Amino acid sequence: MICPPTVPTCRRPGPNPGSVHRDQFDFRCLERRLYRARFMEGQPQGPPNPAAMENGTEPNREERPPGFQETTITEGAAKIVFPSANEVFYNPVQEFNRDLTCAVITEFARIQLAAKGIQIKVPGEKDVQKVVVDLSEPKEDKAEPKEGANLALEDQPRTAAVGEICEEGLRVLEGLAASGLRSIRFAREVPGLRSVVANDASARAVALIRRNVQLNEVAHLVQPSQADARMLMYQHQKASERFDVIDLDPYGSPASFLDAAVQAVSEGGLLCVTCTDMAVLAGNSGETCYSKYGAMALKSRACHEMALRTVLHSLDLRANCYQRFVVPLLSISADFYVRVFVRVFTGQAKVKASASKQALVFQCVGCGAFHLQRLGKASAASGGRLKFSAACGPPVAPECEHCGQRHQLGGPMWAEPLHDLEFVGRVLEAVSANPGRFHTAERIRGVLSVITEELPDVPLYYTLDQLSSTIHCNTPSLLQLRSALLHAGFRVSLSHACKNAVKTDAPSSALWDIMRCWEKEYPVKRERLSESSPAFRILRVEPRLQANFTVRDDANPSSRQRGLKRFQANPEANWGPRPRARPGGKAAGETVEERRRLLQNKRKEPVEDPAERAAWLKTFPCKRFKEGTCQQGDQCCYSHSAPSPKATAEATPTDCPEAPSQNPAEPGAATGPGIE
Repeated sequence: MICPPTVPTCRRPGPNPGSVHRDQFDFRCLERRLYRARFMEGQPQGPPNPAAMENGTEPNREERPPGFQETTITEGAAKIVFPSANEVFYNPVQEFNRDLTCAVITEFARIQLAAKGIQIKVPGEKDVQKVVVDLSEPKEDKAEPKEGANLALEDQPRTAAVGEICEEGLRVLEGLAASGLRSIRFAREVPGLRSVVANDASARAVALIRRNVQLNEVAHLVQPSQADARMLMYQHQKASERFDVIDLDPYGSPASFLDAAVQAVSEGGLLCVTCTDMAVLAGNSGETCYSKYGAMALKSRACHEMALRTVLHSLDLRANCYQRFVVPLLSISADFYVRVFVRVFTGQAKVKASASKQALVFQCVGCGAFHLQRLGKASAASGGRLKFSAACGPPVAPECEHCGQRHQLGGPMWAEPLHDLEFVGRVLEAVSANPGRFHTAERIRGVLSVITEELPDVPLYYTLDQLSSTIHCNTPSLLQLRSALLHAGFRVSLSHACKNAVKTDAPSSALWDIMRCWEKEYPVKRERLSESSPAFRILRVEPRLQANFTVRDDANPSSRQRGLKRFQANPEANWGPRPRARPGGKAAGETVEERRRLLQNKRKEPVEDPAERAAWLKTFPCKRFKEGTCQQGDQCCYSHSAPSPKATAEATPTDCPEAPSQNPAEPGAATGPGIE
């Protein structure tokens, strides 16, 4: 859609909850560039065809402003075109997220359509169901009239293939579609779909989605939509209009979309949510976490699993407002985000049990020992009914029994299992049987294998370095600690959320007894320990449990023995969550790198020679000079050199993304598309 001739006053745009997405563009600047270019060429401007926007068949305009560049990215079976090679926000690390989502939705579609007698056909996957022929039947019975032949055809299961419309299939919504990569991948890789709505609040994003839909020839399945994601979901609250699958993958927190999402998903439907605000969920800002998710996050070695449980608590809490509840299928913590897949059901009786599924966490600030306190209690009553009441507590004394320190209170958080192991097994089996389907199949197989080995009824975990650093001793090997717990009669497992995690049903007292026994074999210099330190107070107590560190065969989990790829290695430099995209693309990135180079070592001790010190300070720009408030003039110790015209042109979009060009005859001087 082309911008109208009237350009509003330039202001820095604030974040828009309806359009913020990891892959999303800030297309406002490109709109103004295209408008100025076409205005100078005398091209007529007109509103787009609403009908064409609805079905995604608006013809592509081939005109491009001078210097316009494009880049094409291929992922899975989808090919995506972006407006500029310099300004595309594409994080290849997130391919694992998208591959796993396709695998989960495929298995969900298999389960949902099997109940309707429909069998899905996945490319590269062998047919599981085959037509059974009774060979004992006499030959004359095979020569039946046409009516019998029609019955035989009716007995054969119906099939749904990739790229075909299944009238009884799933309705999918991607609330924050941006370029449409996920939606197009769903259409080209997931069978059994009825429709896919690729929604975004940005008009330019919808235009890009429409173009990519035509490029991938999936216009019959993918429907571009321009709307605020929350309003779109609120408009689909009726049972007949709900979506079977809703995918929310925003840039940052999805908190503002969750209330609408739990209402717009169908009965037993699938809700997929990504959270990349891990700093908030990991306890760096507990008050912010409470405002977004209704829970207080704690700084803990188990923060990644606690982040998953906080998100599940928030989802269930919002669903309970509408007599609905969630059932987790798969919850993963990977890289710099958490991702949950839950089903949403309706039932007043089941909602009453939600309080007993949540728990508060008491965590010692000294040794890190934690205890869970359920919010509610469900007990059996007469007639096979359940009686719900408030739980009794707290489970700890005012001071920690091990080190004498105080406890922090966190939560509430989800205290039930994070995964449906039967469903995880189905996804793992499908990916293992068809490894060529996904580029990250090896990692999916490794992560899901670790998940199947986790103890489902044990929330949170300890880590090897946490236990050893608390008492300042050498760190035992993973197999030694696991063997000691197994010898003592406890269960133990790994966690997919942390490489050094020890998830066990052993109480904290038994765990510290094992560490006391380990310290006796590798003594700590007690004279260096303060009498008030947790290490001194823990080690002064004699262990009641005698640990056996002999390595057992069953201490090494199967996924570890097979050498599966369980944890992601950094694939590139400066890897991690990328910043929100800004106008200027590669040029702005180069400016940032140049600024980093200039400011490097700025805070180190300068040389003592006054002349060298003055020359050194002159390499740094004066901030007050840029603001026009520096009164020192040439006497200022910092540089007052004016920036080059090129640098000024590159810096202008960063400070003012929507500023129109002062010279309409130079459309190339305007900013290009950025990304939110």
